[in-house]
Amino acid sequence: MTATAAAPVPRLLGEMLLERGAISATDLDRALELHAQMGVRLGALLVRTGALSEDQLLDALCEQLQLPLLGREVELPADPTQWGLPDAGAPGIDWMQDQEALLWRDENGQAWCASRDPLAPALLETLEYALPGVEAWPVLASAQVMERSLDLLAQRGRLLHAAGDDVRHLRELAEEAPVVELVNNLMAQAVEQRASDIHLEPGEHHFAVRFRIDGVLYPRLTLPRERFNAVASRLKLISGMDIAERRLPQDGRLSVRAGGQAMDIRASALPGVHGESIVLRLLPKERKDLGLERLGMAPDHLAQLSSWAREAHGIVLVTGPTGSGKSTTLYATLAASNDGLKKIITVEDPVEFQLPGITQVQTHADIGLDFASVLRSMLRQDPDVVMVGEIRDKETAEIAIQAALTGHLVLSTVHTNDSLGAFTRLIDMGVEPFLAATPMRGLQAQRLVRRLCPHCAVPATAVLPAIAGETAALAAQVLGDAPAHWMQAAGCPRCQGTGYRGRIGIYELVPVDEAMQQAVVSGATHMQLKAMARERGCRFLREDGLLKAWQGITTVDEVLRVTAV
Repeated sequence: MTATAAAPVPRLLGEMLLERGAISATDLDRALELHAQMGVRLGALLVRTGALSEDQLLDALCEQLQLPLLGREVELPADPTQWGLPDAGAPGIDWMQDQEALLWRDENGQAWCASRDPLAPALLETLEYALPGVEAWPVLASAQVMERSLDLLAQRGRLLHAAGDDVRHLRELAEEAPVVELVNNLMAQAVEQRASDIHLEPGEHHFAVRFRIDGVLYPRLTLPRERFNAVASRLKLISGMDIAERRLPQDGRLSVRAGGQAMDIRASALPGVHGESIVLRLLPKERKDLGLERLGMAPDHLAQLSSWAREAHGIVLVTGPTGSGKSTTLYATLAASNDGLKKIITVEDPVEFQLPGITQVQTHADIGLDFASVLRSMLRQDPDVVMVGEIRDKETAEIAIQAALTGHLVLSTVHTNDSLGAFTRLIDMGVEPFLAATPMRGLQAQRLVRRLCPHCAVPATAVLPAIAGETAALAAQVLGDAPAHWMQAAGCPRCQGTGYRGRIGIYELVPVDEAMQQAVVSGATHMQLKAMARERGCRFLREDGLLKAWQGITTVDEVLRVTAV
């Protein structure tokens, strides 16, 4: 067989990637050193070390080698029975699986050979020996395309060996090169697409991979169920879980470099009917947007939260569901409080971002180091400001309250639907109403709404008169003479057709004065407390979201989606 010779390569791959800004000089030097030691191709090393995503590598290789990419310039026949070459002596299904290569002829009779390394000498020599005189053109292919195709090929030819419960076999599966590469690629693609979570969800015959981007889940990949055990074992192995345990929930964490960024990843495995649902929460190690002014607050809310951060003592609670940005708000508040004159200690599970000049403590429940025990010990350290990652039980709540009553500023979170629900939540935990009310200085609720993509947003064609009128009155109070800029989502390649790119917070801040504290002690209902907050000019979540829609930051539909009652 004769393969089309690659065009002369005038430039080195590393130089091309540096020019594109895809990697740094340090990444290249490290990869070249490994290349000299291991003999593995430079591009593969850059992907494996997390310095580069596979998509970026393939784009560069297509330009460097002048080869087409499978799925972009060249299409594989949809029917797997058409894969392979009908020529006498042509390699069969087993050979294609063993070599991780695909052979086929297109409708014009042209032979093609797709592989992640279609110019590998061993591959070309084998085909030339088996098919003398047949010219097959090489095609580059991504790991995911090859995995899907080879799995379909296996279903056509023979059943894949199902993974057993043997720990050694699971470990061998987890350390296979294609599995390692698939997992690394998923992480790199998630970072590139700004995903906050990766969800792996097994079904009866397939398993799906979905990315949560700007708070919404999008399908990314579907693979045969037979591949799931290997992928799950790999993720459990690198995150410190027991790869043989499939009946109980497990948590783990790992630090990786993906897409050129250093990431902390929290992993969770939950047993389901068809296997373990695995979710990875991606947390960048470096955050440059932890200032209060970067939270997207209106001027009045920003001034209020800044004043709470300067309080000498008391409790400030941030409320909301999981994934609403509570931790980011607390970190920003801590950064505002950290003037270099205060002792600040946090207790968290886990420590999501490391802040300079602050003592951060990670809980370890398995050795008895829980929130309550850390709180008791940290008060002996003479702190000025204490942050408790979450108040989950009566003991933690009471210690936090005692700290606030004895001259400390306590910042924490609780899971409630709105700000004033924090009182109900504390009382439900068993805290006496007067203890829940007396030290409280401020309550904040928040949600995250998607920002409109600045490249494709268009003026809104219509806004309900009731919403427009209600928001106009609010805008006059908060924004002065700012005109309305109602916008709506359109969709473009930069936002992957969603019309949104990034998120911003909407907020509800309630200062707690003596009258409100007395109302809580007297057993006031949630609605009565809400009416009191309204009388004091507080703006609730939906109203703050509509203000951001008025400014053209988000859309009315997005605000109603997030704040729907």
